[in-house]
Amino acid sequence: MQQQLSMRPLRALIIDDMTNIRQHLRQILLQLGIHDVIEAKDGNSAALLFNRHKPELVFLDLQLPDINGHLLLKQFKLSRQQTEVFIVSAYSTVDNLKQALEHGASAFIVKPISVQRITKLVQPLLI
Repeated sequence: MQQQLSMRPLRALIIDDMTNIRQHLRQILLQLGIHDVIEAKDGNSAALLFNRHKPELVFLDLQLPDINGHLLLKQFKLSRQQTEVFIVSAYSTVDNLKQALEHGASAFIVKPISVQRITKLVQPLLI
């Protein structure tokens, strides 16, 4: 008996201090069929939302007003190893990329955000 493939419901957390970035990412995720999207504009609220909702996907900016995104990445991966954390940053330095991957990021997305890049990363997780 063959099992039918169905889309896995995923919850996403978008963490960025820029409203337009959060809105753009939300629209991309909605188009991909992810309707459970939570947003945070700073690290403190992001940590609370992460612990409360336990998202499967996180889009994390490194430059937040109250905390460095690398610290949040470490906390998230310690708390929930299976969460896919995508770093979203305009600061694509070698050091940032290296740190992100060392701390468990699934990918590094350079701003401005490309619909194609998000689609390529997220689509395989939907099945």
